[in-house]
Amino acid sequence: MLRIHFTSHDLQNIRIARQPDPLWELICGVCRLETGQGPLDFGPWRRAAKDRLSKDPVAVRGLSPLRALIPAAGYIPDFLTPPVTGGGLPAGLDQVRRTPRARLVHELTRLAESRPLPNWTTSLGRPGSDALTSLAAALGISFRALVEPHWPHIRTAVGNDVDLRSRALLDGGTRALLDGLRPLARWKAPVLEVDYPTERDLYLEGRGLLLVPSFFCWRRPTALADPGLDPVLVYPVEKAPLAFARGTDDGVERLLGRTRTAVLTEVAGRKARTTSEVAEAVGIALPSVSYQIGVLRDGGLVASHRDGRYVLHTATPLGLRLLSTGSFSGAR
Repeated sequence: MLRIHFTSHDLQNIRIARQPDPLWELICGVCRLETGQGPLDFGPWRRAAKDRLSKDPVAVRGLSPLRALIPAAGYIPDFLTPPVTGGGLPAGLDQVRRTPRARLVHELTRLAESRPLPNWTTSLGRPGSDALTSLAAALGISFRALVEPHWPHIRTAVGNDVDLRSRALLDGGTRALLDGLRPLARWKAPVLEVDYPTERDLYLEGRGLLLVPSFFCWRRPTALADPGLDPVLVYPVEKAPLAFARGTDDGVERLLGRTRTAVLTEVAGRKARTTSEVAEAVGIALPSVSYQIGVLRDGGLVASHRDGRYVLHTATPLGLRLLSTGSFSGAR
């Protein structure tokens, strides 16, 4: 558990990043690429990414140094995710290139305690060496190969979360904002208890906290390891599973059609949806949504149940598997 300790000044200085941060998304994305985590959320993206890597030797070379520095679990050097400024990828890469040598040595020494590092890491930041510039270039190449093709989906998911958090803050203040982080975190004033893989205490001491919504962050929030850096809490946003499905050649649209695929994707979210909510999200008329849901329900892909005045819809395991695999070939 990560316990974030607030002062009264910190409570007045909570901010939300309004856009996805390219380097946080890339670093979290590399973690998702290296594991089978989140097969529903990330399976199609992972398959598309690996397919691209099989055809793009430049992207493979760019990803190689990142794989050396980014373990699937455990400590990741903080210099790879510099302060979130909203300046986009160029600003982030410039900050990486300007990382002081002493900080690089400190963070890489810590990383080396858990995994062997290649020899080239010893030259990072050394006067006359271009290793840090090359690493920044590798970050840029990897971002363009793995993340940039899906940036509109990422931006939409993060934007939806920012809207949700902003409304909570406007309607109920800081307390409502922090309470809204459940189940990822629990607000027990003056401490925010965050689901975290290790036991840590972070004292904000008047610096405030930047909340960074992230598409590729998975299951639990993450934070910078160095408590002396500007505090951030990166947390996963809610998203329709397989938001990338329509951007891949997995065949779901060819099987179901575009409208029906959109409806199934929407009801496959983490919360049950009413017919009106699906219609609004997909952008089609209510009678058409009712018809499409009926067809999906008859096919065993959607389940519906009444809750008071409303009928709620969710995807069945078969529907989820269809979205995950792109066809019925994985169904048993």
